[in-house]
Amino acid sequence: MPIMEIFSQGEEIVTGQTVDTNSAWLSERAVELGFTVSRHTAVGDKLGDLIALLKEIAQRADCCLCTGGLGPTSDDLTAEAVAAAFDLPLAFDEIAYRQIECYFGNRNRPMPATNRKQALLPQGAIRLDNDWGTAPGFAVRAGRCWFAFMPGVPSEMRGMFSERVKPLLSERFVLNPSRLITIKTLGIGESDIQQRLDGIELPEAVQLGFRAGIDEVQTKLLFPSDYPEEHMTTLTELVAARLDDFVFGIDGLSANTGNLAAVVDQLMRDAGKTLGVIETASQGLLAAKCPGATWLKSAAFERSLSALGLRFGVDVEENDLAASGVRLAKALQTQSSADFALVQLYAGSPAQFEDKDRTIILYNTLLTRDSLQQNRHDLGGPLGRKQNQAALLGLDLLRRHLQNRKI
Repeated sequence: MPIMEIFSQGEEIVTGQTVDTNSAWLSERAVELGFTVSRHTAVGDKLGDLIALLKEIAQRADCCLCTGGLGPTSDDLTAEAVAAAFDLPLAFDEIAYRQIECYFGNRNRPMPATNRKQALLPQGAIRLDNDWGTAPGFAVRAGRCWFAFMPGVPSEMRGMFSERVKPLLSERFVLNPSRLITIKTLGIGESDIQQRLDGIELPEAVQLGFRAGIDEVQTKLLFPSDYPEEHMTTLTELVAARLDDFVFGIDGLSANTGNLAAVVDQLMRDAGKTLGVIETASQGLLAAKCPGATWLKSAAFERSLSALGLRFGVDVEENDLAASGVRLAKALQTQSSADFALVQLYAGSPAQFEDKDRTIILYNTLLTRDSLQQNRHDLGGPLGRKQNQAALLGLDLLRRHLQNRKI
């Protein structure tokens, strides 16, 4: 597979003022196309460093996607660096200049003289028109490498890559895209996943990887383009079986499932059920993760209790959260006429819940027309993390019930 590098330019990147989301986004697209991404590099606004890096990449990579440094100010040095590194003098591009003028004209704004700089492109470069901003991109070949230079503004970069760069990549490279299968889990960490997968002998051609995020942990299987479909499915099912009820979705085999909230939304729609919720620990975040969910009848905790004629700290006994959860779920189901009632209760005061050094005990109660299920979890960390974990664990309890999984 062709070797690709991702190169980001800008002082704000190397100093940490801006998170480089461009590189991650471009890497995903590149792997999907069939490239091997070998490294990411970031360089500040120093002409000498830019020139040196460009010369290095030209000798070791087949392709390089570059972002940033195409603006009109003195610290935007990409075109100048390319010209110096590869002996390609800057030349004025009349079409690029007219496009920049048109951008300002459409907004009834005069074009500053400094924007003329953006129409100076390395001699012989392919201009990449920018329909999303002022900075045109450009592409050149130097050494063994084909370079594409795009703006650093994410919305402009993504548009230019999708509409201008991607078609050129398909023309210039023989690409055999790998197949990425992603098994998504909640409630199990990377080390436990690795332990469960011990003993599975993966073929040498298959790459195994993990990615831990805020809302899920992903187990990734990367298959070569010519890997037999039947064997791919069998291996994926074997890995998923080892992870058992923690798996809430698999992407890459057929249709992508989306995040946990999307999975639950589809399950609830398919079941034709409605849900009433009392959120304490998640404090409305569970409902916020399901925008447009017509099956969800959510209410703020204090308002819900008031409507049920109950008072927190009096009627809700913190030393018996399981029993209190059942009581509230029955009252909520009656009041809301929902098919299911989901109630969150946690042990401890609101001050303890907000304390990042305190762990609180969360009880989830799910009452349906013919079953009652409860589970207990320890939540730690800052307030936002506790809220998010509570929302996810509530949704996962619902998901497990709908999929007949172990609670």
